[in-house]
Amino acid sequence: MSLVSNIFILFVALSVFVYYIVPKRCQWPVLLAASYVYYLTAGAEYLFFILFSTAVTYGSGRLIEKYMETDRKAAKRILIAGLVLNFAMLGGVKYTNFIVENINALFQTDIPGIGILLPLGISFYTFQSSGYLLDVYWKRTEAEKNPFRYALFVSFFPQILQGPIGRHSRLAAQLYESRTFEWNRFARGLERILWGFFKKMVLADWAAVFVDAIFTYPDYYRGLALFGVLFYSVQLYADFSGGMDVVIGIGQLFGITMDENFKRPYFATSITDFWHRWHITLGTWMKDYLFYPLSLSGWMNRFGRWGKKHLGKKMGRRLPICLANLVVFFVVGVWHGAAWKYIAYGIYNGVIIAFSGLMTDEYRKWKKTLKISGSERWYHVFMIVRTFILVNISWFFDCSATVGQAVRMMGYAVTSFTPAQLLTIPAGREGVAFTPYALAIICVGCVVVFIVSFLQERGVKIRETIAKQNFAVHFIVYLCLLLAIGFFGSTAEVRGFIYAQF
Repeated sequence: MSLVSNIFILFVALSVFVYYIVPKRCQWPVLLAASYVYYLTAGAEYLFFILFSTAVTYGSGRLIEKYMETDRKAAKRILIAGLVLNFAMLGGVKYTNFIVENINALFQTDIPGIGILLPLGISFYTFQSSGYLLDVYWKRTEAEKNPFRYALFVSFFPQILQGPIGRHSRLAAQLYESRTFEWNRFARGLERILWGFFKKMVLADWAAVFVDAIFTYPDYYRGLALFGVLFYSVQLYADFSGGMDVVIGIGQLFGITMDENFKRPYFATSITDFWHRWHITLGTWMKDYLFYPLSLSGWMNRFGRWGKKHLGKKMGRRLPICLANLVVFFVVGVWHGAAWKYIAYGIYNGVIIAFSGLMTDEYRKWKKTLKISGSERWYHVFMIVRTFILVNISWFFDCSATVGQAVRMMGYAVTSFTPAQLLTIPAGREGVAFTPYALAIICVGCVVVFIVSFLQERGVKIRETIAKQNFAVHFIVYLCLLLAIGFFGSTAEVRGFIYAQF
C-alpha cells in the first residue's frame, strides 16, 4: 500500500476516525491493529519477519532487565544473542544473494541464491528494535512489560516503511497515551502531509523522469551526466524528505510527534554537517550505538596508544576516531543496499570525514595564512557550494547501476556537456512536447523549496506562524498545495518512495 495511493489515504482517514471515536483505553490497540493491517497488505508471508524481530527483542529486553542487577555477564550474553538473532534475520534476507554472487564470481562456483523478496521496512524496524535492546542494557529506558505495546512500538505503520528510526524513550509513551481530538494539531498534520506530497509528486517524480533516462542510457545521454546527478539530488531530497513530511504529518494526526529526519541538508558546510542534517535518525543511531562504543572500546584505546607512541599525540588521538568513522560509514553503505556501489558510497563519505579529521590543524593554518576568520559570508557560501559538490559526487554511486558506471558518469560530467539533449527526453503522457514545461515545473518547485528552506535556516518558523493564523489562512494554504499537486504533479509513471525499498 503505497503512501501516495488513494487507498492509503482512505486507510489513514479511517484509522484516524476510529482512533478518536473509540474509548481512550482502546486507542493504542487501534494503532496496533492498523499497523498490522497495513503490514499485511504488503504480503502475509512477511508477517513472520516482524513477529520474529518483535519477539526476540521483547524477550531479550525482559531478560536483560531481569539479570542486569544480579548477573551482568548473563545480561550481556543475552544482549549479544538478541542482537545477533535480529541482525542475522536482516542479513539473511538482504545480503545472502549479494554474498553468494561475489563468491561465485571470485571462485567460479555456481551456488544458487535464495528466492525471497525483501520484507517491508525490515532495515528500519531491525535498527529500531536493536537500539531498544541496547538502551535497555545501558539503562536508558525500561524494558516494556506488555508484549502488545512493544509490538506497536516496532510496527507503528506510518514510520515502518521508511523511518524515522524511533527511540523507545521518546516514542513509546506517546503511542500508549490517550488523546482527544485537537483541531490545531490535526491541521498542522494535514499541512505537513500536503507539503510532503507537493515535494514528492511535483518535484521528485518529475526529476525522476530525467534521472531514469540519463542513468538508464548513460552512453547515449553522456552530455547530460552533470544534469543527471543534479536532477537526482533534487529527486532524492524531495522524495525522502517529502516522505518524512507525510509520515510525521500522519503521526501528528494521531497526536504523536516523531523525530525529525531532515534539517535543510543542502545548506550544510561540511560532509559531517551534512550527515547531521540528512537522515538524522540513522546518523544518530550510528553515532550512539556504533561510533561511541567502537571509539571507546578497549582495542581502539590500544590502537590510540600505539598511534601516540609511533605517530605523535595528536595523530594518536585522531586515528581511532578516523577509523571509527570509516567503520561507521562502511556500515551506512551496507545498510543502504546489497551492492558494491552502496559500499563505495559509504566509504567515500567515511574517507572524506576521516581525512577532514586528520587535516584539522592544517585547515586552521591555511585559514590563518589566508586571513579567513570563518565568519565571512562569502566563505560560508563557498563552504556550502563545496559541500554540495562533494555530496553530488557521492550521488553518482547511489543512482548508478554499478561502481563502474558511476565512475564513467563522473568522467562524462566533466568532459561532455550537451544541454539540448534534455529536450529529447519524453516527459509524462504528453512526451517530448511537455518536456520544457516539466523542466520549468522542476525549476519553479526548486525555487519554492529553496525559499522555504532559506527562511527556516534564518530562523523563521514558517509552520508555527501559519498555525497561529485563522481558518481562512489554513484553507488558502491547503488549497494552494492541492492545486499545485493537481495541476503540476507528474503525469509520468506513478512511483513509490525510494527509501521504501530498504
